[in-house]
Amino acid sequence: MGRLALCGLLACSADSYAQTDEIQVYDASIASQGTFNLTWHNNYTVSGSRSPAFPGGLRPDHSLNGVTEWAYGVTDWFEAGLYLPLYSASSSGALTYNGFKLRTLFVVPNAPARSFFYGVNFEFSDNTRHWESSAFTSEIRPIIGWRSGRVDFIVNPILDYTSAGISGLDFAPALRLAYRVSPSVSLAAEEYADLGPLRRLLPAQQQSHQLYGVLDQKIHGTEIELGAGFGLTRASDGLILKLILSRDLN
Repeated sequence: MGRLALCGLLACSADSYAQTDEIQVYDASIASQGTFNLTWHNNYTVSGSRSPAFPGGLRPDHSLNGVTEWAYGVTDWFEAGLYLPLYSASSSGALTYNGFKLRTLFVVPNAPARSFFYGVNFEFSDNTRHWESSAFTSEIRPIIGWRSGRVDFIVNPILDYTSAGISGLDFAPALRLAYRVSPSVSLAAEEYADLGPLRRLLPAQQQSHQLYGVLDQKIHGTEIELGAGFGLTRASDGLILKLILSRDLN
C-alpha cells in the first residue's frame, strides 16, 4: 500500500514538468472586428527536468516549444483562434509536431480602456501522444483584471481538463503585475503555477511555481514580449526563456 501511495505522489509530481506551447497571461485584449492577427509563441527550457512527465513524452530539458496562433476579431467581444502548428525541438535537434488547438475568447468590449475588465477563454486541443498523455484536452481560462494609472494586475485562474468528471480538472493559475513605463513599453512580473487536481491540491513542494520577469515593447506595429522564468519549487523547471511576437495582418 505504501509503495502504491509513493508511486501516486511521484506521478502527480511528474505532471508538474509537463511542457507548454504558450506562456502568457491573457488581459482581455482581442483583435479588432474584421482583423486577422498572428501571434508566434516560443519558449526554451534552459534548465529543466531530464525525465518526461509521462512514458513516451518529451523531455523538457534543453527543449524548444512553440506555436503560431491565428486569431480573428469576430465582434468587439468575441475572438476566434487556431493554434497550428504546435511544435517542439529537442536537445538532439529532433523536430516534432504536437497537434493543434481551437480557441474561443469572450471579453468585455474595449477592455484596454477600462479600469476593471474581464473575459473567459475556452480551448480545445487535439494532441499527439508524445505531447500529452490524453489525445483530447481542454482549458477554461477566466480573465479578471484591474487597471489603475500605469499599473495593471491580472488573474487567470485556469482550469485544465484532461479526463472525464470533476477529477479531470487541474488548477493552474497565472498572475501578472505590470507597470507601463511609456505607451509602448511595460515591465511585468508574472507567476505561473500548477497546483494539481482541483479536488485535491498537491502539497506545496510538489506544486510547480515559475516566476517571470517580462519586458513588453511595441515597435512599428509588432508587439514583442521577452521573459525569463525561474522555478520556485523542486517540481518546477529551473529556467525558461520566452519570446512572443504579435502583429495584425490587415
